[in-house]
Amino acid sequence: MKQRVHLSKAQRKQLDAERQLVELSNLLDQAFQVPGLGVRFGFDALIGLIPGLGDTLTSFASLYILGVAAKMGVPRVTIARMGLNLGIDYVIGSLPLVGDVFDVWWKSNVRNVDLVRRHLSIVQEEARQATRADWLFVGLVMVVLVALLVGSAVLFLAITAWVFRQFAGLF
Repeated sequence: MKQRVHLSKAQRKQLDAERQLVELSNLLDQAFQVPGLGVRFGFDALIGLIPGLGDTLTSFASLYILGVAAKMGVPRVTIARMGLNLGIDYVIGSLPLVGDVFDVWWKSNVRNVDLVRRHLSIVQEEARQATRADWLFVGLVMVVLVALLVGSAVLFLAITAWVFRQFAGLF
């Protein structure tokens, strides 16, 4: 006979947040499977096919995972690892075709949610609460990642405008 476990409101909220992160990471990295090969990929790889813009769009969803991890009190060093996973995914994922294959293999969102889940599995007495320094560090990581995203978007628009000007001069 199964015993009922009574969870506090905070524990239920944390479980719900964890479930949402798992679902989001699965949508981004593992939603589809190539029949016969067993290779899984998600919307990150599909949307990444849009040159310049695709990886930028999916990175915002990835930043959401980073923000929720910070709210859950994930240590700064883990936030840094998560930020590095996102940075690697964004930079290499931005390369045409090679980046899309890399997205299928790297699965930065699944990696990051696994890091969060590892942190949550620590005995409560061992876990530490996020401090003001943690939030400043997370804010700095997010500012750098957003700056990278915005810079890439501006560069994409500048290159696109230049290409259109070149073609307009031909007519």
